[in-house]
Amino acid sequence: MGEAFEDQTMEDKMASIGLVFDAQLTEPDRLVLQELGKDMLAGSSSPGSSSLAETIATLHAVNNPADPRFEPTVFTSYDLADARASRIFGAVPWLLEAYIAWGRRIVRVETDVVMLTHLLLYFATTLPSAILLFWYFRYLHAVAHLAMQIFYMGPYTLLKHQHIHQRGVLAKRFGTIDHLFPYVMDLLMGHTWNSYYYHHVKHHHVEANGPHDLSSTIRYQRDSARDFAAYVGRFLVLVWVDLPRYFLRTGKTVMGLKCGFWEVGSYVAIWAAFQVNARAAAFVFLIPLMLMRLALMAGNWGQHAFVDEDEPDSDYRSSVTLVDVSSNRFCYNDGYHTSHHLNPLRHWREHPVAFLQGKADYAAQSALVFHNIDYMFITIRLLMKDYDHLARCLVPIGAEQIAMTLPERVALLKRHTRRFTEAEIVAKYKLSSQASSAHSGKKA
Repeated sequence: MGEAFEDQTMEDKMASIGLVFDAQLTEPDRLVLQELGKDMLAGSSSPGSSSLAETIATLHAVNNPADPRFEPTVFTSYDLADARASRIFGAVPWLLEAYIAWGRRIVRVETDVVMLTHLLLYFATTLPSAILLFWYFRYLHAVAHLAMQIFYMGPYTLLKHQHIHQRGVLAKRFGTIDHLFPYVMDLLMGHTWNSYYYHHVKHHHVEANGPHDLSSTIRYQRDSARDFAAYVGRFLVLVWVDLPRYFLRTGKTVMGLKCGFWEVGSYVAIWAAFQVNARAAAFVFLIPLMLMRLALMAGNWGQHAFVDEDEPDSDYRSSVTLVDVSSNRFCYNDGYHTSHHLNPLRHWREHPVAFLQGKADYAAQSALVFHNIDYMFITIRLLMKDYDHLARCLVPIGAEQIAMTLPERVALLKRHTRRFTEAEIVAKYKLSSQASSAHSGKKA
């Protein structure tokens, strides 16, 4: 009781410096935000404090199956303690514990029972609903199905994100299921087959928002609605040919052919579905595809909107960290984007503790950390040019940022959203002018 009161008192103090502790924050996010708040109150980052060491030890413990404090993630909407205390599972606690014990044997990493939960949910709802629409189409059902899919698409995409980086989410003895489920679910969730793997792992993480990244933001003014429309439009219209061409241009011929095959194959499958039932195909496949591609580009814009003009090739200075509910509770700690770029193979549950362990480096590199906002709303606020709101969501890290006034934070953010000229790209990324012009489509 005293501990809870102490935490509440600390959060009240932090509220006075502008930090918002959403009731739905995950416990790791709450601990991360508390540590950042303590730094703000102290006026600088404190890499060696006993409080920080204790928090890091706690986060390690809940991720370690051998530790008595270990807690797997079972649901996205509820922490495990809340699920155990709920009316449903409180009445039959053995049911939840039996499911957790079973789930820990099914998934690749024992923390990830939630991924089994979601796969069971998708196969129990999305698949039969889609089949029923093709058999017996009704607009009310179609709209309800689409609404359900919009709710599912974000978490599924980040489950796939873990899948493509870790080469699976289920235990290796279930490798066949692990390999095949994306071919059942991807088109239903707005993805084309294997395109996320080729674009994200084999392209984006290689080019890292640099000049040759097809989803790079550096050639755009990131608070311009016109530039955003051009960015999204190019991706929607040309990615199906641009990505295979990138692999062919960089000498990865087999990868380029595979990428093109799966992309075109997905379109052929959707076309075939239209021949069976055009209305069902529109709601089940086409609309989710368009929404997903729009969401992916809007999200990437938010992830890489703030690029430091001095070191644009730094992972610390070309991506951001978010401590928020949508990204981290519902989408597998997707808010820790800088941590992900620093180590793409890092497991999603390790991001908060890795962030705290590297907090001094984030501060030294002038990294940007936000709270109480997700990538979509970063994009929206930028297009509204609402830098005041963004500055209030910024969690200053390091003595220099902590000392900034709100107008100084606004000026900092504005500097980071400026379009790079081709001459700057050549200089900052050490390119030849021909290489830069070849990508931009302009003459040298």
